Amino acid sequence: MAGAAFFDLDRTLLQGASGPLISAAMRAEGVLPEKPIRGESILFGVFNVIGETLPSMALTRLGVRATKGWSVDAVRAAGQRVAPALVDAVEPFARELIADHRAAGRKVVLATTTPYEVVKPFADLLGLDDVLATKYRSTDGTTYNGTVDGEFVWNRGKSRSVAAWCRANLIEPADCYAYSDSIFDLPMLRMVGYPTAVNPDPRLWAFTKLSGWPVLYFTAPPGVPKPLGIEPQRVMAELVRPEFLPWIRIDVEGLASLSDVSGVLLASNHRSYIDPLVLGQAVSRVDRPVRFLAKKEVTDAPVVGPIAQAMGAIRVDRENRSGDPMGEAARALRAGEVVAVFPQGTIPRGHDFFDPELKGRFGAVNLALDSGAPIVPVGLWSTELAWPRNRKLPFMLNLADPPVVQVRIGVPYHPQTTDIEAETAVLMDKIVDLLPPEARERREPTAAELARTLPS
Repeated sequence: MAGAAFFDLDRTLLQGASGPLISAAMRAEGVLPEKPIRGESILFGVFNVIGETLPSMALTRLGVRATKGWSVDAVRAAGQRVAPALVDAVEPFARELIADHRAAGRKVVLATTTPYEVVKPFADLLGLDDVLATKYRSTDGTTYNGTVDGEFVWNRGKSRSVAAWCRANLIEPADCYAYSDSIFDLPMLRMVGYPTAVNPDPRLWAFTKLSGWPVLYFTAPPGVPKPLGIEPQRVMAELVRPEFLPWIRIDVEGLASLSDVSGVLLASNHRSYIDPLVLGQAVSRVDRPVRFLAKKEVTDAPVVGPIAQAMGAIRVDRENRSGDPMGEAARALRAGEVVAVFPQGTIPRGHDFFDPELKGRFGAVNLALDSGAPIVPVGLWSTELAWPRNRKLPFMLNLADPPVVQVRIGVPYHPQTTDIEAETAVLMDKIVDLLPPEARERREPTAAELARTLPS
């Protein structure tokens, strides 16, 4: 057997608490009174920030008594009602990881304190293989009696449930994976061979630093940290606001193309070392992070690599002939991210820099076809005036007459054929169409202009 993967629900598969959605469904089915309990929203808000606490879980245990007299059918109906909303709330990269486990032949199991009848329809709709959840006892089959049937699936009760499931399915815990945000799930995490903290609460985060366990955030690609829930790229976006870049002016048009599209592939021409900063600053204006593809030589470097990954760089292994060299980029696109690529591969040198006919590699079109994401062509112009290739640093002291660089974002489109070479030519033509008229004029550059295109 290939093992199993156990996923917690709140703050793991979901970014926050499922409670608000479930409570609304319970009220709609008449299980709970129409008026919310006083302080309910505060409790959910605290949970979203710091996760489970002993007082909150003590209240949850006591709450079992309040189920006495509840209609079993009404609770099941609430579960059916809330299932689509819960599925919609599943984090994008969680879906990708679930798909990975399925592809590897592993069972995918939900392990949560949330009542079984409430979450079983959600698990079925998401396509999970089984559910380990707290079951309320009913003596007559129609109403609950205010007690738990079996384990209260939390802390050691959750680990015992997982252990019993493994025994029943003849699976070794050492072959299993577990994902949770909570320090109270340490018993479950410790018993499996591959534990992972997801969006960890402060105590679990501290434990991972001592144990060396991996940490994931299902709202960002693997390797991107989110201390205090804030992604480093978000902080950087504030530092590269136009008012903090007095040595350059960034003129952007076409941002509406990014507002209503989920996963999207930005494909831009390449003129300067500063292009990623300019493109990232432009995209940040619609409050979206952008993931740049980076060669493995960059992401695997001792110092630069972790920094690049923290900023959202996606590792690309072009030498990986046996697998998918752009697999992580495709995952990010399917998860709804903005991924940026420079189809030219590198900044053109010499006379190639001034060639009005742009030549591109096939990776961008391949990636769009593999992921199903639309391509958005982008035209960059004059970025080399802020940082030419023959300088180690940009002209950051040019405050009197800063250059105006243009970012022109085109309309999303899907490749129309599987002819990679032809579709790449179409893409490069679309990029050229976004450049100013002088970009399409063939001319002989001066010696000084040529020198600026060559590395120093």
